[in-house]
Amino acid sequence: MRGPGPLIALLAALVLALWSLDLGRRPLHNDEAVNGVKFGRLWSGQGYRYDPNEHHGPSLYYATLAVSRLTGAPPDEDSFTERRLRFTPVLFGVGLLLLLPLIADGLGRRAVVWAALWTAVSPAVVFYSRYYIHEVLLVFFTFLALAAGWRYWRRRRMGWLLLAGAAVGAMHATKETFVIALAAAALALGLNQLWNRWLDASAAPPARPGGIQLSHAAAAAGAWLLVALLLFSSFFTNAAGLLDSVRTYLPWLARAGGASPHVHPWSFYLHRLLFFQAALGPVWSEALILALAVAGARAAFVRRGLGDANAGFVRFLAFYAFALMAAYGVISYKTPWCLLGFWHGMILLAGVGAAWLAGRARRRAGRMVVTLLLLAGAGHLAWQAVRANGEYAADRRNPYVYAQTSPDLLRLVRQVEALARAHPQGRQMPVKVMAAEDDYWPLPWYLRNLKRVGWWDHLAPPPDAPVMIVSASFHAGLDERQTHVMAGYYALRPQVFLELYVALDLWRAYLAQHPPEPD
Repeated sequence: MRGPGPLIALLAALVLALWSLDLGRRPLHNDEAVNGVKFGRLWSGQGYRYDPNEHHGPSLYYATLAVSRLTGAPPDEDSFTERRLRFTPVLFGVGLLLLLPLIADGLGRRAVVWAALWTAVSPAVVFYSRYYIHEVLLVFFTFLALAAGWRYWRRRRMGWLLLAGAAVGAMHATKETFVIALAAAALALGLNQLWNRWLDASAAPPARPGGIQLSHAAAAAGAWLLVALLLFSSFFTNAAGLLDSVRTYLPWLARAGGASPHVHPWSFYLHRLLFFQAALGPVWSEALILALAVAGARAAFVRRGLGDANAGFVRFLAFYAFALMAAYGVISYKTPWCLLGFWHGMILLAGVGAAWLAGRARRRAGRMVVTLLLLAGAGHLAWQAVRANGEYAADRRNPYVYAQTSPDLLRLVRQVEALARAHPQGRQMPVKVMAAEDDYWPLPWYLRNLKRVGWWDHLAPPPDAPVMIVSASFHAGLDERQTHVMAGYYALRPQVFLELYVALDLWRAYLAQHPPEPD
């Protein structure tokens, strides 16, 4: 496995540098802000308690805690920035590259290099690796479990199965949907074994006889439970945590069955991945990856042009990736970042497809032409990734933007902070925020420096605060009382707006510090 390792490590270092650029360009999404607030409480010593009804598992917060301590983060949670939060998922995204050498003898050495390239330039992978949510951690731990399982299959050393079990425990502690990946992997393993036995016995991956030893399987299960217990129990401070990780499936199954605003048709993910164009927007497509994935899968099933790849392993990946894609298509509840799981499987298969395609040319000149064409395709994907994380980072014309916070909200935040500086109590200035169904996120993150902010899902009763932020859907008209002035109208998200009301005396004090510029 030494062959592709140095090249992949070099690519990983380059990707880390590029993916870390301008992480604060896009305002925090609602989910990012919720995660940021929960991590802030953990960082400030208030602890963490798993909530089985919302917000997924604890691994993201404890991973951020570890990264923050290792990188010398400021002790004050109020000093955390979007960049610091998002650096943790960036590391796990880069980790997808660093795990690739573990499967080099299964995927093939050339295929592993191509898979590393597709990972580095996939707009979906790049975009969501810069998103402070759980998804890229789930994909990383899933890949670690599969890679460690493959290494155990090859060598029968218990350490690899222990690592696979610990990775499954981390999957469990990341997001409830880990069971979908486990089911897809189990189905793929069964189908692959049937294929090997009945249709292509010669392709069975070489391994020591005897199957998985019972003691090894028990140890792996113990590693799974230990990791899950440590994280869900907040390191033995929440006794009900592990049981809550099972109870959580009651509310999540209701959402998956359609009791959610995030219900979409089966084609939701493929529409975003293969061909997406909003009105007056550019065309987005990662169809090249899917086409190469199909080619790689076909090569494994017909056992032609695989080079040093293992047909059984590649077939397993094909069964796994397509089963996972089908499962997510069937589930009614859909958010676009959920595509990362099956798309990463497609990226691995696309590595095989690229190596197969380049190897079909018999002459060196032909191979050079095919390689240059593939690199041109990678360049086009990279160009899309740059645009998705640059000029279209918060734009609905980007297929990976979903319920994204408007940059206009930052203008509101700056205005409220300026009002606090004009108020006699400064950061202790009272603020009331009112929006139906708590539709004011990510403001709790952005206003965390203010210490007297109240939150309501209805119009709050008197007394009024010097600053009030109210959903436009309430039609509050608070300026009609002649005690406040409506000082601004701001977009929270598309078609969701907030009104800013400021007490007259505070507004006068603010204007004294910030006199309007003459026309």
